[in-house]
Parts: sequence; C-alpha cells; structure tokens
Amino acid sequence: MRLAALLSATAIALTAVPLATPALAQSPDLVAINGIIDQGLNHSEVMNTAAYLTDRIGGRMTNSPQMRQAEAWTQQRFRDWGLTNVRADPFDFGRGWSVVRSSARMTAPRPLDLRAIPIAWTPSTPGTISGEVIVAPMSSAGDFARYRGKLAGKIVLVSRPTAGSEPTDPAFRRLTEEDLENAGNAYNIPNHSAQSVDSLRGPDFARQLDAFLQEEGALAWVRMSQRDGGLLHGNGTGYRMDDQRRTPGMELAAEDYRRLARLAQTEDAKPTLELMSEVRFHEEDTNGYNILADIPGTSRSGEYVMAGAHLDSWAAADGAVDNAAGSAVVMEAARILRALGVRPKRTIRFALWSGEEQGLWGSLAYTDRYLATRAPLGDAALDALPNNRTWRQRWPVQPREGHGSLVAYFNLDNGSGKIRGINAEGNVAAAPIFEEWLKPFNPMGATTVSLRTSGATDHVYMQTVGVPGFQFIQDPLDYGARLHHTSIDTYDHMRAEDLRQAAVILASFLLNAANSDEPLPRMPLPTRPNPTDPFPLQQ
Repeated sequence: MRLAALLSATAIALTAVPLATPALAQSPDLVAINGIIDQGLNHSEVMNTAAYLTDRIGGRMTNSPQMRQAEAWTQQRFRDWGLTNVRADPFDFGRGWSVVRSSARMTAPRPLDLRAIPIAWTPSTPGTISGEVIVAPMSSAGDFARYRGKLAGKIVLVSRPTAGSEPTDPAFRRLTEEDLENAGNAYNIPNHSAQSVDSLRGPDFARQLDAFLQEEGALAWVRMSQRDGGLLHGNGTGYRMDDQRRTPGMELAAEDYRRLARLAQTEDAKPTLELMSEVRFHEEDTNGYNILADIPGTSRSGEYVMAGAHLDSWAAADGAVDNAAGSAVVMEAARILRALGVRPKRTIRFALWSGEEQGLWGSLAYTDRYLATRAPLGDAALDALPNNRTWRQRWPVQPREGHGSLVAYFNLDNGSGKIRGINAEGNVAAAPIFEEWLKPFNPMGATTVSLRTSGATDHVYMQTVGVPGFQFIQDPLDYGARLHHTSIDTYDHMRAEDLRQAAVILASFLLNAANSDEPLPRMPLPTRPNPTDPFPLQQ
C-alpha cells in the first residue's frame, strides 16, 4: 500500500454515523458469530500463514521468483482448507526482478561501509564499480542542461540533500477514543473527477533520467532514502517490457547520503565510492497472477461477496505489514468459514492481488475483465498508454455482465493494526448496515463507521465503476512512521492479537453480506462529472 493510503485511511476523520437502520440490515446471526469468534481466537492459524509469507518466502515483488512461490503456496493452502475454484487469474504486467546481492562502500577520504539497496528494475553493475561522486540534483528534464558534459565516469547523486529530521511524535500509536469521536460527521462524496486528458501526454521523468545518464556516460546513479534512521526502500519503475532501464541505480540511507554530499563540497576530501549490484530479471512469464478461491453459494445464483488484499510487496524486507498482514487475514477468514462448514446463500470469494505496488494492476485487471470497462479516449497515442494511466479519464463506464453480481468487496491494506471500523465510502445507505454488523465487535474496539472515502489500494477501481468496495479502518501502529515499504518491514512488527481480531471481523462481515436477504445498497453508476470550477474553462 502506498503512503497516500495511510494518510487517507488512518489519519482520517472517523465518525459514528447516526442514521436509521434500514429494513434490509437484518441482525447478524449471533450463533454463527460465536463460532467465528471461537475458531478465530482459539484455533487461529493467521500467524503461521504470516510467518510463511515473510520468514520463509520473504519480499514478494510482482513476477519475481518469490512471488511465484507465494502464488503456488497460497493456492495450495486454499485447497487444503477445502475451498473450490482455486485458480491463478492472469493479467499482463511485465518483467519480474530480484536482488542477488549488493554492497556500497566509501573508499575515500576514509573507508566506510554504507547502507544501500538496489533500486527496483535497474540493472546490475558490471561487477564492482568505482568512481568519484558528483552531486547533481535532478527532478525534471529542465535540470539536465546544468550537468551536461560533467557526468562521464561519475557516480551521480541525484537527490537534493535535506537537513536531518528528528521525530517529535511517537512512532507507534493506536487510535484513541478522541480520534474516533472528535471528527464529527465527516463525509466525502466519492470523487469521480480526474485530471485533464492533456496531462496524460507528459513525459515519464524516470525514463528521461535514465536516457540522460546513459547519454552522458554516468557509471551509476544514487538517490537518498526518503526516511531517516537508516531505513531503505528501493522502490522503482521500469517493469514494462517497453520501458527498460539501462543505468544501475542504488538508494543510500539518508545519513550516509548526506555525508557523501557534504564531503563532495570540500576541496581536499572528495569522496569515491565502490558499488556492486547483482540483480536478475525474470521474463519467462510476463503475466502477473491474482489468486482467487471460493466458498460456493447455495442460492442467489451468480451473486458473490468478496474479500481481498495484495500479496505482492517491495523487496527491501519481507513485506510483512504491507501486506502479508492483510493477505494472512483474508486467508484466515477463508479458513475460519470453511472450518465452520458454512453454506452461504451467495458465493464468498477470496482474492490475493498482484501488482498493487506498481499501480493496482491486479485489481484493475479483475475490474476491467469481469465488472466494467471504460470507453477508449479515441486518441491512438493516449489509448496506447498503460490502462491505469488513463482509467479515470475515460467515459462512459461500460458495465459488463458480471457488474451486478459482485454484491460487496472488503479490502484490508492498512498494516497489522486491529480493525476499529470501516469506511463506507460515501454510501449513506450502507453505513447503518455496517453499524449493525459491527455491534458484536464493539467490545473488541471496532465501533466506527465513517462516510469518508479512502484511496490508493485495491477497492479503488471497483468504486470507480459503481461496485460497492470498502476499506477497513485499522490502528496505525508504526505503519506510516517506519514500516511502510522499508527495510524493517518484517514479521517482528506484526501484532498477533490484532490480526486474530481482524480475521474474525472480516469473516463475520463476509458471512453477513453473503446471507443478507437483500444485497448491499449500491451507489449510482458513475458518469462524467460536471466541472464545478469556472476558471479552468476560461484559460
């Protein structure tokens, strides 16, 4: 999950929605919930699942060997638990990428090992390379002229050094009652507006930078970590087969990077670096795969409810809180319901998405293939762009045959904190139903229904085509402070008691949605919004 999602889903205005309960919000089956609670708290396997995904498999970059192992293992677990129609659903993605080994060392003015990680989808260095550094901050193509003719044979530091920062707030926190009460009656109408079509024509700076560095003969490029404290990330682009990087890239810990930048300004102590990056590209199968599994329904033919989380991660660590945690909870909810032998009216589907970290590719592919597509723009150049670049600019929404079959989708992608409620995504008719469904779990801390929308994770594209997709509210813990996409996102930071609670609530929501007499209320099918700001029209 990207950091924007944290800002919209954990540092959020949360509110209990004081609406009358509609007739279709039938009371939950408390006897069934008793069974879910017992199975989920006393016989949980959620941490065993999480440990296998993290300690055993590790970081799961889309289309990497580790992701292929996770795809095979999760399918087998679903089969072992007795789910049906278990399958890997393909979509076009691009190359996989994995790190074999890497190192970074300052050799002058003194020897010092540095904390570094290769940047995803950049190539290996040709063995160990050595060179002088040059500080050349570049954030747009307009910066290139300043450094033209100066980069040959150099290791280029492309980030503008910043001053160090010391934390003033606790890294770890839970949402307080004040957090849950003080936001008032927050409401966001789902926003289907989008940037102008002309904005899609802009160049890709990462591709431009790579081409410029190649043209200038740079040995490699180095960027500064976005966080202090020695944390590393390694996120990158260049996975599409028509967009391949040629210059090796490394990320240095912020403190190490700043030291180099300071030394580079001296006259008698200019630094030199040794870098080694051995990585592999995986092009034998350029499809990504969503993992899907079902508990079949007994009636309401064709209708289904769904829960999902993204299985892929970045490679700096083991992808624990982002998002082995959500994946383990989704799998545990499946295990709980199968262990109880439930026979739901509607099919319950479980999804482990791929390609989320590169732009929600897996959930977009599912939406586009099974739920609804959107009309092309009618411009050959723009229509050739990746689907996720143009999706929101394309009108009208064109529902597919299965659009009405998906009754509700529940997403989990806010780390390993316990569930405190759910975002109703502006759906005022669904909000009181969720209040009723949360009541058995109020003593566990799950009390809040918010009408706010949340973004940047796998329910988003469903919302853009009018399918009821929802994201749970979770305690932030230290997700945004130090774990999100970083080199310490490991099993150690997962909270077993929180994940057990989340799995119980998710299983209950799925069973409620699958057995309700009426499907959850839907928002209107999105149509092109009218512009509300007159000034852009006058430009």
